[in-house]
Amino acid sequence: MKRLVAIDIGGTTIKFALWENEKLNNFTKIKTPDNLSDFYKILKSGLKKVANDKSIDGVAISSPGAVNKITGVIEGVSAVPYIHNFNIRKELKRVFKLPLTIENDANCVALAEITDGAGRNNNSIVAIVIGSGIGGSVVINRKIWHGSHLLGGEFGYIINNSKEMRTLSTIASPVELGRRYSRIMNQNYSGQEVLELAKKGEPKAKAEFKNAVSALAQAIFNIQYTLDPEKILIGGAISNDSFFIELIKKEVRRISSTTKIASLNIQISACKYLDESNLRGAVVDFFQEAGLGTP
Repeated sequence: MKRLVAIDIGGTTIKFALWENEKLNNFTKIKTPDNLSDFYKILKSGLKKVANDKSIDGVAISSPGAVNKITGVIEGVSAVPYIHNFNIRKELKRVFKLPLTIENDANCVALAEITDGAGRNNNSIVAIVIGSGIGGSVVINRKIWHGSHLLGGEFGYIINNSKEMRTLSTIASPVELGRRYSRIMNQNYSGQEVLELAKKGEPKAKAEFKNAVSALAQAIFNIQYTLDPEKILIGGAISNDSFFIELIKKEVRRISSTTKIASLNIQISACKYLDESNLRGAVVDFFQEAGLGTP
């Protein structure tokens, strides 16, 4: 039995949990600091807190950014800028003095789902994770496909409007949805609030939400006809809303019937895991990298 500390690095908080007896427990979270020195201190204190004086076999980390498994460098950009562009894996091994793995957070979502979530009976899935932006992951033969430039699953960069060169993230993320509606109404709204207003039939909220759903449905259609996964999963907090999921399914069906390319029943469902997904996926990544099979 492996006893691990799982860590999920986020822009607002860092979450910790203990993986023991095939489940996560001892959850805690600490506000994400604004500098690297405090970051290391918080990681050490968080591990100590959830370990609760038990021996630990390793550390499994979910991180924002493009995690390079070969170099140990987190490339790209994220809401935690000081973790990028140096061999952070080497430094974290020095901090923890334990075996350690790091994987991108959206990839961790997909790993959790393919192991015992909504994709557990599939060999290939795509996960689209909807948060402040839109990320995602591609799983082929139950393994993450990172891509030659670590861009596997970066669906938020898909160009949806060729004239304005707008990306999927700028059109369909809840944050951008809230910003657009706020400008229209001259009052601050969150994406969730716009969704609730759309449900109630408020015309401008319905129009903005329809644009977001249409963009997501077009992306899903294109992903299906390029990668052809067995199932496409929608993650992020908004995926817990069945109304939202059903709207996407309906729009994908409409696009499919309009294009008449092929008679496909594109399989779409919400992710099983929400708050635990990154932590669970980090544990799966640790087991895979250590050659230990499935946790």
